Amino acid sequence: MGKSTHFFGQPIYGQLMNFLDKGKILRFSREENGERYVKSFSGWAHLTTMLYAVIMRFDSLREIEASMLAEARKLHHLGLERVPRRSTISDANARRPEKFFERVYRDLYDTHRGALSSDSRHQTAAWMKRLRIMDSTTISLFSNLLFKGVGRNPKTGRKKGGIKVHTVIHANEGVPCDVRFTSAATHDSFMLAPDKFSRGEILAADRAYIDYAKFERLTQMGVAYVTKMKRGLKYAVLSDAMRQTPLGMMACRIQEVEFVKGEIRHRARIITYADEGKKKLVSLLTNDFEMEVEDIIAIYRKRWEIELLFKQIKQNFPLRYFYGESANAIKIQIWVTLIANLLLTLLQRSLKRSWSFSGLATMVRIVMMYYINLNTFFEQPEEDLKQLLMQASEAPDAGPGGLSEENNPHNPG
Repeated sequence: MGKSTHFFGQPIYGQLMNFLDKGKILRFSREENGERYVKSFSGWAHLTTMLYAVIMRFDSLREIEASMLAEARKLHHLGLERVPRRSTISDANARRPEKFFERVYRDLYDTHRGALSSDSRHQTAAWMKRLRIMDSTTISLFSNLLFKGVGRNPKTGRKKGGIKVHTVIHANEGVPCDVRFTSAATHDSFMLAPDKFSRGEILAADRAYIDYAKFERLTQMGVAYVTKMKRGLKYAVLSDAMRQTPLGMMACRIQEVEFVKGEIRHRARIITYADEGKKKLVSLLTNDFEMEVEDIIAIYRKRWEIELLFKQIKQNFPLRYFYGESANAIKIQIWVTLIANLLLTLLQRSLKRSWSFSGLATMVRIVMMYYINLNTFFEQPEEDLKQLLMQASEAPDAGPGGLSEENNPHNPG
C-alpha cells in the first residue's frame, strides 16, 4: 500500500510551532539577555521544550527529559540538536528572564489577532467588538515566600502562597490581550487602568473592580462599564422606575444614582432584574444611560467568557506542579501555558470541523510527534488514523507515528 498523501515532513508539533516566528523569538531572547547564561540552550530550544512539556501535561522535569529522549530522533525537525537535560531546563527557567516569554506571547497575539476576531461564531451582537472583559484567577503555590497568599494562617503548617493572574480579553477573541502577575494578596482594582481604554469601548468586570475615581475617569473618556453592585454602597437616588411584565411582575427596576466620596461625584444607573436561573434578584451598575436594559444584562452575562477561559486553561494544562521554585520559573510556566492555549485556539479557529477545546488538546497530545499533515488530519482524523493503523499492520518494525524506521523518509538516522 502506498503512503498517504497526508504524511508530512514535520511532526504535528513542528507544524503547530509554525505559528511562531523563530527569527523573532531568537531576537527577543537576545534583547532580553536570555542568551547570556544559557548559550547552549537557545531561547527557541527553551520555548520548544517548555511548550512540549505543557501541552503533554508533564508534572516534572524528569518526565520532560524521559519523553524527549524517547523522541530524540525527531527533535532536529523541531530545531533541537540534543535532548535537554533536567539540569539544563532548570537552570534556564531560573536564569532566562520571563520577560522573553511575555514578548513571545504578545507578539503571537498581535500577529494573529485578526484570525481570532474574524471567527463568525463570536459575532452575535453589535457591541461584541467593543467589549473587553476583566478578571483574575489565583494559582495556588507551595510556599508563601515568593507570592503572598490570602486569608489567615492555618493552625497547622504554613499558609500556601498564590500568584494572581490578572487578565483582560476582547469578547470576540476569547484569549488574553493583556496579562499581569501579582501575589494573591493584591487587590484586583489595580488592574483597572482607564488610560488603557479607548472611547467607545465597553468594560465588563466583577464587583471587585468598583472604584469611583476610576469609574468617573472612564465616563469622562467615553468608556462604558458594566459590573455587579456591592452590598452596602451608599448613594443618592436621582430617579427610580419600574418595568412590569404583562402579568404584573417586576421585569426590571432602573435607578439613576449618584455616588459621592470626598471630592469625587459619579453618576450611574443601577439595573435590577430577576435572574430566573438563579431565582434571585441581581443588581448591575453601569455608567451607560442609553443602552437597552437587555443589552446591559447580556454584557454582564458575557463576563462569564473569562471564567470559562480560566477553567479551560486549568483543565487542559498543568498548573498544579511547577518546573522550578523561583518566581521567574513560575512566571515562565504560566506564560508558556498561555502561549500553548493561544496556539491551540488558533488551530481550533483555522479548522472547518468543529472541535471542543478539550477534545482538540487531547488529540494534539496523542499525535504530537506523528508525521501527518496538521490541517488535513484534524479535518478528517478518522480517515488518517485508519491509514496509520493499516500501515502499522504492514510494518512489523513500525516506530512511533505508524511508519517503520527503514521506510520512513523523514527518519534522520
